[in-house]
Amino acid sequence: MQRLIVFLLFLFAIAPVAFTQEISEPKTGAKFAAKDQDASLLGVGLRTKTMLKVKAYAIGLYVADSAVAGSLQGKAASPELYRELVAGDFPKKVVMKFVRDVSTSQIRDAFRESLGNAGPKADEWINYFGEIRSSQEIVIAWVPGTGLQTKVAGDNKPAINDKAFASSVLGIWLGDKPVQDDLKKALVSRAPELLK
Repeated sequence: MQRLIVFLLFLFAIAPVAFTQEISEPKTGAKFAAKDQDASLLGVGLRTKTMLKVKAYAIGLYVADSAVAGSLQGKAASPELYRELVAGDFPKKVVMKFVRDVSTSQIRDAFRESLGNAGPKADEWINYFGEIRSSQEIVIAWVPGTGLQTKVAGDNKPAINDKAFASSVLGIWLGDKPVQDDLKKALVSRAPELLK
């Protein structure tokens, strides 16, 4: 009987790891873990291009649990939520899962257009990107004290410790003039559930 109790306690202890919840982006089927270490998935969406709505990438937004439980609480349906997500000094990241091949010039031109006049750091950062193949990922994270971390297809790039520039990058999806309005809303789709 003692062995059974120990075994059951072991199962309960590993259950959160064994049964990690995943959220799927519905139009691509791309899966995102609901939790990533000390961060929660706030929402997922799909970036489309042109009037033909060509699928480019699924994207998920992760926000530090400390911010979810703290400064973001009660802001689920407010413009202030977006301002906090863009400019707040807490860990956050976007994970882009590509569903089609994108050339170096396509991705660099898209970021250049989205960033506009974001200063000298923009050129340095844009040059991090090369050709992206379907099923590859780009991860862009703000880590206070370290800076904007970028991982392109598994390759870590040098961090850029410039908060204003990091806000410009996050503003691509969450700012006042996002690349796609429905994507901006989708990236906070779990806010009513998480930011009560």
